[in-house]
Amino acid sequence: MNDWAPIAKEYDPLKAGSIDGTDEEPHDRAIWRAMLARYVPNKGVTGDPHLTLFVARLNLQTTEEKLKEVFSRYGDIRKIRLVRDLVTGFSKGYAFIEYKEERALLKAHRDANRLVIDQHEIFVDFELERTLKGWIPRRLGGGFGGKKESGQLRFGGRDRPFRKPINLPNMKNDFYGEGSAEKRNWSREGTRDWRTRDREHERSRDKRWPERERSWAWGESERERDSKEERSRGRERKDRDR
Repeated sequence: MNDWAPIAKEYDPLKAGSIDGTDEEPHDRAIWRAMLARYVPNKGVTGDPHLTLFVARLNLQTTEEKLKEVFSRYGDIRKIRLVRDLVTGFSKGYAFIEYKEERALLKAHRDANRLVIDQHEIFVDFELERTLKGWIPRRLGGGFGGKKESGQLRFGGRDRPFRKPINLPNMKNDFYGEGSAEKRNWSREGTRDWRTRDREHERSRDKRWPERERSWAWGESERERDSKEERSRGRERKDRDR
């Protein structure tokens, strides 16, 4: 617990798939894929990773010019790389922005997150591909993204940090026979009392049952008598009318 932190210092797919970083078994196939993956960062990427921001959830219509207009407010930009599809040339919705100074980087990281650009709320974080040890991207089952509540979320990042684990004290449970012998005897006696009470209740119910049948039978005979009397009275009235 002393070295616990809400943000991951080293990427582990198993911990990233846990809400508090304490899971010991993978709970979805993506974690298995990330654990078996051997990912090597793209060697063709240039620039200083410690001065680079990762900008995601962009509108597909957002251009490099728009990004430069927005992020140049925080400082001088050295390079903007909007990731595009190699075949179609369309934007994939995320970009990397490299600043000239660390002060501008930290300011943009603090203020630009959840900024609305072209009707889209963006997500801003430090670049992790070349700075976080053991990093596995989302396409291989890793990452910190994901919005599915069915067990495919990833934790340890800025958007979804780890929750602090709860250390519960080890408490003995007397229900299963742990503890002193007196407590165990008391619990057994209690179960016997309940059984005897149930038996007595069943016996009394059996005794009351014929009495209820008699009362129901008596009630039916009374109803029959009342109906017969009403019929006879009706006949007498008809005879009088005649």
